[in-house]
Amino acid sequence: MKKLSHYDGAGSARMVDVSAKTATKRTARAHAFVRITAAVLKKLPKNPKGNPLEIARIAGIAAAKRTSDMIPLCHPLMLTHADVEVRVEKDGVRIIASAATTGQTGVEMEAMTAAAAAALTVYDMTKALDKGIEIQDLYLLEKTGGKSGDFHREGDHD
Repeated sequence: MKKLSHYDGAGSARMVDVSAKTATKRTARAHAFVRITAAVLKKLPKNPKGNPLEIARIAGIAAAKRTSDMIPLCHPLMLTHADVEVRVEKDGVRIIASAATTGQTGVEMEAMTAAAAAALTVYDMTKALDKGIEIQDLYLLEKTGGKSGDFHREGDHD
């Protein structure tokens, strides 16, 4: 079994020392889906709180920049790019978040955090219309760079 790098020899959690790693360009994209009824989707443009899709996009970007504040063992990274695409589909809102840096560790958690925060913001902006809205399918689509190489999820949604 592969040794997990966030644990020391005694099994205690630790922040990984990345100082010996070479800085390379690293990117990641993540996905989330917010399942919303057709009736609620129809009301999105008239939401009294504002445009939930644009607010979700900005929330996702802000969350990517603050990932290390929320995930205890994540390194604070100087992101060179963060973006969130939010689009309405027949059964809900699809979110694709991306992050990039040139550094010694990857940006998978930043992309995942951006997607999660954007999805939670869509929920927050629409919960008055339907408490049964579901956040689904939060996962990594792809990552590039670093020692472990590239990863591309099969059958991704973008």
